Amino acid sequence: MSNKGSPYKKIRVGLILGGRSAEHDVSLVSAKAVLNAIDPAKYDVAMIGITREGRWLSLGDAQLAAGEKSDPVALMEQFSSPKAGAATAQTALLPDPSASKRGLAEISNIGGSVSLQFGAPVDVIFPVLHGPFGEDGTMQGLLELANVPYVGCGVLASAVGMDKVTAREIFKQHGLPVLEYFALKRKDWEKDPETKAVLLDRIEAEMGYPSFVKPVNMGSSVGISKARNRQELAEAINTACRYDRKIMVEKALNPRELEVAVLGNDEPAASVVGEILISSKSDFYSYTAKYQDDEVGFTIPADIPAELSDRLRAMALKAFEALDCAGMTRVDFFQDRDTGEVFLNEVNTIPGFTPVSMYPMMWEKTGLPYRELVDRLIELALARHADKNRNELRVQ
Repeated sequence: MSNKGSPYKKIRVGLILGGRSAEHDVSLVSAKAVLNAIDPAKYDVAMIGITREGRWLSLGDAQLAAGEKSDPVALMEQFSSPKAGAATAQTALLPDPSASKRGLAEISNIGGSVSLQFGAPVDVIFPVLHGPFGEDGTMQGLLELANVPYVGCGVLASAVGMDKVTAREIFKQHGLPVLEYFALKRKDWEKDPETKAVLLDRIEAEMGYPSFVKPVNMGSSVGISKARNRQELAEAINTACRYDRKIMVEKALNPRELEVAVLGNDEPAASVVGEILISSKSDFYSYTAKYQDDEVGFTIPADIPAELSDRLRAMALKAFEALDCAGMTRVDFFQDRDTGEVFLNEVNTIPGFTPVSMYPMMWEKTGLPYRELVDRLIELALARHADKNRNELRVQ
């Protein structure tokens, strides 16, 4: 890491949280957990909040001394409220490598005159953003333009990993088992009643009931519904259309939900397998079950045969490499309780970091505590950035 050999310089981390996604609230809880875990002896933390409307705010430097940690949730509520208004320090990351060396730019508008004031540069960005406009390659593209090191996957893996349909097509090409699905576009669904009826007929014929309806580009189970009949199917598609222009429908299983955490760059490692135990309150692992249902449980390591554990870990690494992931990815699987078949469900390139999130818990049980996990992710970000900057930009 860049402070090796120096007892003085800490690594300055830009922690980006919030975002324009429906997963905004989850991001805040994840960021709070990262902040609580980060080592104050090694890092200074500049907190950057993004409101639901997309406004970037400077939340100041986190106070990391014992008992004095800043609360990013409270700060976002304070600074993004209508009362904060112009008093809030609006900030920006400019897509200009020379500007990024000068730090984040705070924007002031006095009497119609806009000026930029640069703060201390950040050494690495930790984007704790879930869903669109953070996990889908858009933020990663901005960071690439600015030539700033950042934690997690690059543009390609982030974009493809977010798109469940595209990811599954790539996984199939690599021999990884995936569930069959039916994909449709919002524009077709909303075209006219006749087209809608034809789509429902096709879905019933190909997928049957019960089935799950999902927005293609969304996480944290936002917008997912279970449909048991034609009316519920239509309602579920309407719900998914609120969150994405692409919708997918897949046949419901009676599944065990198994997950593997992957960590690394070109030589990734897989954690032990974890299993999610769904509460009786929920019909599936919904958003409510993930973040509001205290009866959801976890078994880490999962109570499965060693052969299955080894197979899932190998498949997780294969999926990671198929998308050219980097840093971190959580790979989710279904095992059909009736047939024993295993299917790769999806990957999450910025998995949850909340206190009840599987990614850090699986690494904890594998022998890597949360604080060391954060260290390792920052190390990987700096190493990948250094390797990428070896590329020649001009023809010699």
